[in-house]
Order: sequence, then structure tokens, then C-alpha cells
Amino acid sequence: MKVREVMTEEVLTASPDTPLRQVAETLALARISGLPVTDTEGHVLGVVSEADLLALAAGERKGHRGTEATAGAAMSSPALVIRPEQSVAEAAKLMCERGVNRLPVVDADGTLVGIVTRADIVRAFARSDQEIERELREEVVVNTLWIDPADVWIEVRDGVVRLAGEVETKADAELLAYFASRVPGVVSVETTLRWRREKARLERSDPRVPAPPRR
Repeated sequence: MKVREVMTEEVLTASPDTPLRQVAETLALARISGLPVTDTEGHVLGVVSEADLLALAAGERKGHRGTEATAGAAMSSPALVIRPEQSVAEAAKLMCERGVNRLPVVDADGTLVGIVTRADIVRAFARSDQEIERELREEVVVNTLWIDPADVWIEVRDGVVRLAGEVETKADAELLAYFASRVPGVVSVETTLRWRREKARLERSDPRVPAPPRR
């Protein structure tokens, strides 16, 4: 599952010169904990959150006080962002590692196209077994690994995935189990997959192998 499938496209934002009083009112009225801060072209400059407002109020951030305090003075920058084509699992990992509640979603130009929150991730993981099985068959087996679906038997019960059948190589079997484990809603993967021929692990240049994380 991709971020674009769970993100919210209509996003409340602030500009760098938005007064903090207005930011606080927006957070309270919308019942959210943070806002992306964007420039006039929609590029994400940072994120201003409840935690940022508290830090500024406590004197832990440099910036103007009182009515002159702005989103630009309080925001955390640069913003931690994610792309719409990245997986929900990647978004969840990034949120956990960096301790954030939301990620602005940006296109190739850094323009805001949506936002994904922890609540969105939780809803993605609370899917039915039928939805999980459909994604495994259509997105993982066929579209990602190019495996003949007739070669693989898949069963999903209470989020536990069982894989059986015979694929072409050992690498195919390993990659199928790996990608299955990253599908939102999957609790664990049990596999008895066999392969028709032994083969060394795929080279990093193989398009099916995940690229190293960006730094």
C-alpha cells in the first residue's frame, strides 16, 4: 500500500509569517497537532506543532514574543517529508524512528500534495484479511515481483500470511516473504515456498530489490 492511498489531500497550512495565535486557533479548531509551513508556491519549509509552540513559549526557541511571534519562528525545519509513491510501511518506520505524528507528502518538486498521520497509518493496518490478500496477489506477486500468480498459494487469517507453492528461484521466495511482511495489516508471514532452481541473491541493480534508504 502506498502513501497516496491513505494520505489526506486537503491540507491546512500556515505561511512563515502566520501569527502563532492564528496557528494555535487553527490547531484547536481543527483538532490537529501540527501544520505544514509552506511558501507562496506550496513548497514545504517546515512544520509547526503543539510541541514547537510550547518550546517557543518556554524560551527554548529563538523568535519574537507576543503577538509578533510567527509560524516561521516556531517551526521545525527542514521538514521531514515523504513521497506519495513510498509505502505506508516506510512512513510508519519514519514516524517511529523520528518521533513525529505526521509527515507532509510532497511531489518531486517538494510541493505539498497531502499529509499522512499516525491515525492514517493505524487505519491502514486495520484492514480485513481479504484486502490484505488482494494486495499480496495484485501488488506484490504480480506488479512488484512479476511472479505467475498460479505458482503461489496465499492464505491470510487474522493478519497471519501463509505462503506456499513453487517459484522460479530462491531469491523469488525470499523477496516474496520480505515484501509480504511489509504489507500494512500483516502480523507475520509463514512460508513453505519451494523453488525450482537455486540461484545467488539478486544484485542490487535488480529493480525488484529495495534501494538503500535515503539519508
